[in-house]
Amino acid sequence: MIRYVARRFLFMIPLFFGITIICFSVMHLAPGSPTDLQTEMNPRVTAEMKERLRAMYDLDKPLHVQYGKWLGRLLVLDLGVSFSPDGRPVSAKILERLPITVFLNMLSMVLIFLIAIPIGVLSAVRQGSTFDRVMSVVVFVGFAIPTFWLALLLMILFGLHLDWLPISGIRSLNYEYLPPAAAFWDFLQHLILPVSIAAFGGLAGLSRYMRSNMLEVIRQDYITTARAKGLPERIVIYKHALRNAMLPVITLLGLSVPGLIGGSVIFETIFSIPGMGQLFYMSVMARDYPVVMGILVIGAVLTLIGNLLADVSYALADPRIRIS
Repeated sequence: MIRYVARRFLFMIPLFFGITIICFSVMHLAPGSPTDLQTEMNPRVTAEMKERLRAMYDLDKPLHVQYGKWLGRLLVLDLGVSFSPDGRPVSAKILERLPITVFLNMLSMVLIFLIAIPIGVLSAVRQGSTFDRVMSVVVFVGFAIPTFWLALLLMILFGLHLDWLPISGIRSLNYEYLPPAAAFWDFLQHLILPVSIAAFGGLAGLSRYMRSNMLEVIRQDYITTARAKGLPERIVIYKHALRNAMLPVITLLGLSVPGLIGGSVIFETIFSIPGMGQLFYMSVMARDYPVVMGILVIGAVLTLIGNLLADVSYALADPRIRIS
């Protein structure tokens, strides 16, 4: 197992550099330039001033030279300085917004797995029942509804018409002056809509995926043998069948690790949540290359680590899997 992990880790290194090369190249192929966006609304800016600004950002150099300089800083864990007027380090801007994004996505991920797995198991065990049909309709509706459209509808319903929940930010303006219990309730109210929206699409997909896996497993010969031995149905389903049906779900869990920072662009933008998703969207619109690359690098690292964790979890969950 140790040799396998070490081999996979060594393979991740060239793969990581390949990802950064592709991301860096594609990002610079996008129309627009940071200098154009910063100077086009100022009639006093001359062509010479634009060139000086391009030189300050190293945008006047060939693309491979720019990548080499960026990679050299990355090797010493320096993500560079933002092109935005504040000129802050990229790492500082990311660390400032990272906790809320990870917190929101972890809440939604836990909610997805806590609800989707039981729904999938019950739908498979009670195949063809009223519960299974109702859940099938709910799942297909979840697949069909666009997340941003559902978010806007819920904001109008619960935020404007009913006035039950806040529709932007993560805290009220008077949060600092509230007593502890009221402050906690205020924070919780701000989380309900974004976490629910983030979990809705994943809930639909994972429950259907779990149902499909469970149906395939309970038709296997060893499940028939376990029932023939007189084992209680609860033991057959939740001990023998569920463990094997969870193996493909483990892969999804590993691949969902990058979503802890990259899966919140839509709802953070809609709900004005100051997280990584909003920062990424604003940086792309402003052509802030260092910030965009910093977020993409973190996403690439998490993707590679998620794949590795999924493979290792496979071997730990299923004793039939042997890694030579």
